[in-house]
Amino acid sequence: MTRISTFIRNSKPVFSYTQTKSLDAADWRILELLQEDGRMSFAAIGRAIGMSTPAAAERVRQLEAAGIIRGYRAELDLAAIGRPILAIVRMSVVGDVLTRVTNAVRTMPEVLECHRGTGADSFIAKVAVATVTDLERLIDRLTPWGTTSTALVLSTPVARRTLAPSTRPAPEPTGRRGRRRKAT
Repeated sequence: MTRISTFIRNSKPVFSYTQTKSLDAADWRILELLQEDGRMSFAAIGRAIGMSTPAAAERVRQLEAAGIIRGYRAELDLAAIGRPILAIVRMSVVGDVLTRVTNAVRTMPEVLECHRGTGADSFIAKVAVATVTDLERLIDRLTPWGTTSTALVLSTPVARRTLAPSTRPAPEPTGRRGRRRKAT
């Protein structure tokens, strides 16, 4: 078991994470609050979870140090910044071009996200462009490495979902199940 971090105040451990430690209810509540509002103050977090401001700040720092909280970002209105067209570009590549495609999409400012996947789609990219002509140019830059398939995003019913603790389904009842009678 690897200890990621142990924080000590007055020579006593206050809080620590290990690779095998599960997040407790307070951790999850902090994560939910910060996913909703990454600028929430430590005082507001503390009030929401029933902790002092310093204790809440320490918990947030611990979550950051453990790599659970990886960053804070601004959510932009793409139309307001001149990129109203959102599209999903799927790409199927074969051979030894994976590295070249990866390097190429990293340099394309239109690519907001790019995921390497299994199955027919080797890469799935979320892109934002100003015009359909810009989308066409982007696709043209990708086609030398493989086949593309593009879908325009018309609306976004779920823009971003706050992650919460997983709930496990109730186990199925055990015992004998009723048997069907044979028709006579």
